[in-house]
Parts: sequence; C-alpha cells; structure tokens
Amino acid sequence: MAKSEFEKLVDIMSALRGETGCPWDREQTRESLKPFLVEETYEVLEAIDEGNAEKIKEELGDLLFQIIFHCQLARERNEFDVHDVIRKISDKMIGRHPHVFGQASYETFEEVLTQWEERKKEEGKGRGSILEGIPKEMPSLLRAHRVQSRASRAGFDWSHFKDVLKKLDEELAEFRKALESNNQDEIEDELGDVFFTLVNVSRFVGVNPEDALRKTISKFISRFRYVEMKAAEQGRNLSEMSLEEMDSLWDEAKRRP
Repeated sequence: MAKSEFEKLVDIMSALRGETGCPWDREQTRESLKPFLVEETYEVLEAIDEGNAEKIKEELGDLLFQIIFHCQLARERNEFDVHDVIRKISDKMIGRHPHVFGQASYETFEEVLTQWEERKKEEGKGRGSILEGIPKEMPSLLRAHRVQSRASRAGFDWSHFKDVLKKLDEELAEFRKALESNNQDEIEDELGDVFFTLVNVSRFVGVNPEDALRKTISKFISRFRYVEMKAAEQGRNLSEMSLEEMDSLWDEAKRRP
C-alpha cells in the first residue's frame, strides 16, 4: 500500500535525524527549536493577513514540519510519537464536543464556551483558577485579551462600553500624572494600565488587539518604505530631509490604494 503524504513527511523527518541524516537536524533539541516554532507560527499569521492562499499553504507546511520535528524528538526518547499526538487531540475534540459527537444539545455560542470550560475542569485543567492555562510566553496583548475574556466568563466585566471608555480616560489621566512626577516605575506601571484598558476596549468592539497592532505595524512599514523610495528617487537620504518633507511623502503614501 502506498504511503500517505503524511507518512512520507514523518519518514523524511526520521531520515533527517538518522545516522546518515543532516548534521544540522541531528544537532537540534527541544530548546533549540523553540524560536523556529514561534517564527513559523507568525509566518502563518502573516500569510493569512496577506490573504495569499499559496503562501498560507507553504507556511502551514513549515509549521507542520516543526510539529513533526518535536514528535520525532519525543519518539527518540521513547516518550510518544506523532500518532499518539493525533490520538490525543482527536479524543480531546470528541470529548469537548458532546453536542456534535454525543447526545448533548447546545444552542448558543455562550453555552458551548461554558461546557468547554467544564470539560477542561473534568480533565484536571483550570481547577485552581479560571485563569490557569494561559501561557506566559504569549504576546502580551494577546495574553491580556485572553485573561480578560476568561474573567468575563465568570461575570467579572464592565456592564457597558461607555464604562470602559471612562476607565481609559482615568488611566490616561493617571499616566499623565506619573509623567509629571518623573518617576520611571510609576510611568511604567501606569502605561501598563493604559495598554491593559485598551485591550478591554478592543474586546468590547470585537477586535483582536494583537491582529490590529500587527496590521498597523505592517501598514507603517509599507508607508515608511514608500517615503524611503521617494527619497531615493530624489537622490537623498532621509537624514537630509526635513520632517515636513517626510510628512508630505507620508501623506502621499496614505493616499495610495
């Protein structure tokens, strides 16, 4: 029987780690691979933001390879293999969706989330706190969003959006006061409160703060490159241009489709 594409990939990984495999792959460890796992994940997100299906396909492949790599390392240590990982997630998804694979009936999004948390508790996760299980390594904006969402499910949340905006005004006022005091610790603390409240604002308007900031960064880079390109066309460096001249080119960049 011909091997599936998946099994071919597993065999490729095994060969790369074998005695006659790739010297670089043979040297890798769980720790050394961590940056690549993060990097490949963000490259998938970038491809999704660009809406490029071919690039999404390629980047998902790179991310899948990282997962296969970690499974190979575990197999070599006689811990588990990729098939164990697949069985584990399959069993978990079936158990957490009794309304799809069982007799339970949930009509709303909120009901599904509630039972999801209950299932996690039954699995021994989140027993000490509803905030358990949120990775510390997550990007701070995304982690703040997840923390706030979890607290909201327990009823700890603002009642109205206007209350969140009022809180933002309060935090900005406290930040300005900290600036006046010139106390660096207070400035850092109050600025953190401003960011945290802005995440609450994003949550109430249904925007993922990590996605929003990532897209804004990409937009800034695109416009700044336009300014650099126009300056180069004039045979000038940005350091030779006035702020007003750069602002004029920036406005041009903003008007571009």
